[in-house]
This record gives sequence, structure tokens and C-alpha cells, in this order.
Amino acid sequence: MQAVIVYESMYGNTRTVAEAIAEGLRGARPDAIVRCVPVAGAGPEVTGSADILVVGGPTHVYGMSSGPSRRMARLAAAGAPVENAPDSRGPGLDAGPGLRTWFRSLPKPRPGTRGAAFDTRTDMLFSGGAAHGIARRLTHHHYGLVAAPQGFVVVDTGGPLRTGERERAAAWGASLA
Repeated sequence: MQAVIVYESMYGNTRTVAEAIAEGLRGARPDAIVRCVPVAGAGPEVTGSADILVVGGPTHVYGMSSGPSRRMARLAAAGAPVENAPDSRGPGLDAGPGLRTWFRSLPKPRPGTRGAAFDTRTDMLFSGGAAHGIARRLTHHHYGLVAAPQGFVVVDTGGPLRTGERERAAAWGASLA
């Protein structure tokens, strides 16, 4: 089995979840080839060999990140006041694709290729989640979903993950095998 985990991460929390999912898959299937890659490194040469493609991203404004929400997150992480932020076309502010852009160029998989979706989110009323949008896009691209979309909770917008979420992600990864 070849598994590819693709993630978008702004503060490192989604990357941590993706790595835990990879560990869970490896633990459940020691013979598996498991790759965990950021969205910028997940071209067709990486995803094309996958038997299962697991995709995850942070929740921004109730769903998947967008160019403007990613820009705001980068500025917030850098401590810049968002209301005085320079134009998003400025150098380095919008470097690298987000999942929305990446999905536009995701090629059709081989028949029988499976998929799964996850996100990171806060545990607030009406915070939403990106995993359902990711799952919809996987289905649209002809991936057969093998699990319900999963959300992993961060304590605050910038993290850290809530206690036990990394272990829960590893267990979920093992269940995908």
C-alpha cells in the first residue's frame, strides 16, 4: 500500500496532525510506503502513485482556507496588524498554494484509489470545519472516501493541539490502513 498525506498548515498544528496520521498508518501497516508532504510539494508525481490520499488543512472562516484567509493568518502569525496590512500581492505574503488551488490541478486517480479528509479547528460554537469541503473535493475528483471527515481540535487559533488530539490522529491514521 502507498499512502500520501497532503496538508496545508499555517501554525504547524495541521502538520503535526498529518505526521501523527502518517505514524498511525505506518504502525498499522509496516509494509506501507507512507509519504507526508505539504501541499506545495504534492504534485502529480507524488499523488499519482497513492492507493490512499489523505488531505487536511486548517479551518479558516468556517471552512477551507482561501487566499485572503491565508494572508490574514500569515500576518497574524508575524504579529502584523491585519487592518494595516500591505496588498496580498506583495512579496512572500501569499507564497505557496493552498488546498483550494491545489485541488484545481489534482489529476483523476487510478480506479479504486481511496481518500480521507481531516482538518484542524477550534472548539467554539459555530467554528465550522474544512474537512467536509476537502471530502467533497476528493469525491468530486473520484476518490472513494474510506472514513468520515475528521476534525482535530486546537486550543486557540495558533494552537497548540488540545491534549490527546495527536494520539487521536494517530489512531485515526491506523484505522485508515
